[in-house]
Formats: sequence, C-alpha cells, structure tokens
Amino acid sequence: MEITSTNNDRIKFIKKLLKSSKERNEAGIYIVEGIRMFKEIPEDSIDAIYVSNSFYEKNKDIVDKFNLEPFVVSDNIFNSISDTGTPQGVLALVKMNQYTLDDLLGKYSNKNISSLDKCDDEPFIIIAERLQDPGNAGTIIRTAEGAGATGIILSKDSVDIYNPKVVRSTMGSIFRVPVYVSQDLAADIGTLKDKGVIIYGAHLKGENFFDKDYSKPCGFLIGNEGNGLSDEISATADELIKIPMKGKVESLNAATSVAVIGYEVLKQRL
Repeated sequence: MEITSTNNDRIKFIKKLLKSSKERNEAGIYIVEGIRMFKEIPEDSIDAIYVSNSFYEKNKDIVDKFNLEPFVVSDNIFNSISDTGTPQGVLALVKMNQYTLDDLLGKYSNKNISSLDKCDDEPFIIIAERLQDPGNAGTIIRTAEGAGATGIILSKDSVDIYNPKVVRSTMGSIFRVPVYVSQDLAADIGTLKDKGVIIYGAHLKGENFFDKDYSKPCGFLIGNEGNGLSDEISATADELIKIPMKGKVESLNAATSVAVIGYEVLKQRL
C-alpha cells in the first residue's frame, strides 16, 4: 500500500507516537526503526510496517518475510517520520508488552523461593528508581539480557522505556527482557522480599560489593543518575553494597553500575 502525502492520517499518527509517551501508552504501540532491530521483532508483535521506496526496492525479501503488507512511502516522507539523523528506510509499529511482577519471578511467582532446596533460573532482578536518561535506560535493558537478569523493575517516575531513544539503545533486547513499571516501588520490593528474594541496594554507605554471594535469588536497587537512591527505597534493602573505586571517583553511572553488578552475578552463577 502506498502513501503519497505527509497529511495522511497514518503519517500524522506516527509523528504523535514519536513525540508523546501519552499517545504511545493510549495506543499500546511504540516505534522500532532501523534494519537491525527490525529483523529481530517478534512477528506477532508487529502492528504495521513502513518502508521508503528505495529501501523496499533493495530489501523486499526482508520485509515480505513478515507476511504483512507494508506501507510504502517516498524517501522524503519517510525522512519526516524518522527519529534518526540518517534514516535507514524501515520502521515498524510494535505492540507493547504488558508485564507483571510475576513475569519477573517466572515459575517461582507462586512460591516462597527461600523454602526451595534449589532453584534453576533463580530470579535476578534490576530495580531502578527515578531513572531519567534514555541512553542509560536502553543500555541497562541490553546489559540485563547479557548478564542473565530475569527482568527489570522501573519506578513509575522513570523515563518511558518506549521512548524512541531508549528503544534504539536496547539494540533489540526490549523484545526479550521483561520490564515492569511499578506504581508503588516500595510495596513491590516488599512482595519480592516476601517471596525470598534478597534485596541489595547500591549505595555510597554500602559494604564491598565483591564480598557477597549472589548465587541465591536477588534484586539490586539502582538509583537516579544524579541523586542515587531515595532514603525510602534505600531502607527497603536487606543489605547495602558499594562497588569499590580507585582515584577520586565516588560512583559510576547507572548503566555502568548495572554492568559491573550484572556480570559479577553471572560469573558467580556460572
């Protein structure tokens, strides 16, 4: 199907989705742009596909494998709906996943983990409070997948994970990592603790991070890029931990902290 005008309602809809988290949430749709991520989208998640004329001429086989007729637009129109400086010519509208806290606990959601003799795929959850930077958020989602985290919890006042910059930064991990947006972070942390998940808080007053055993079900509290964890959320931790530093550095940014923590957990569990 061909679209020939920027005044087309579908083109206007895409522009709204790019700019507004409210529009995205109301529609339950977000935008994925670029060939690499496009190839990774689960087929049943795609709502619509938009391609430029030049892209479709060269990559018809890649687009047509999804068995969904694309909307073809001129290169100029595609550039008007792209959120990148160098548009690649392919964009998809993708249905949002609606995860619950139980999704992050997997098969242990209905059990008290601490009562089990041994858990396979024990919960390993990243819990971020007031995360604001889109690049950090996307990198955390990607790092969480690489380190084997079972999911991520974000406080409701964090950056929208379906912000186009966040989506691009995940490099496809957003399709595979459960991310749950908490309306009451302290209460949800309490639920995890009741299930037997040990909660560690990354904090300047914490003990040496590398001295702990993370082989058991665990969650890690990561604070705002500028201010760290709030006192309320810090108080929910079973233990406070600190990544040791050399020089005059006091702390790492949120994404780097998740990388250090995540791969120590992975190393211990391997």
